[in-house]
Amino acid sequence: MKIAIATKDFTEVSGHAGQTRQWLLYDLSEHQSNRLLPPPRRIDLEKDQVLHVFEDDGPHPLDGVDIVVATSAGDGFIRHMKKRGTEVLLTGDSDPAVAITRILAGEALPDPRFDITTTLCKIRDLFSRY
Repeated sequence: MKIAIATKDFTEVSGHAGQTRQWLLYDLSEHQSNRLLPPPRRIDLEKDQVLHVFEDDGPHPLDGVDIVVATSAGDGFIRHMKKRGTEVLLTGDSDPAVAITRILAGEALPDPRFDITTTLCKIRDLFSRY
């Protein structure tokens, strides 16, 4: 399983996942529950790779990700990721390590705090190509 966490400067879970450029990618395909988490790979997307503008016309650094974690995401982004075979989880956790630990433990993530950008994304998504 691969989990990508949208971040601000690779340190804090970020909102507005469709515009996020910095991601932590945890490849857990060989992870065992009694072991420490493998270190995440840092992915810094180019401007044309940001998921709100990416045309899905070639390979992408987040291809094959099973779960995306962010503090906010619009409906269009969620639909787009579902088409890519990826589930989107929203969380109020700001620490990526805490969020991934909760996911692996099967715990519910805390609800995200109110974010005005989510409301703006919902309006934008009315006109989205996704």
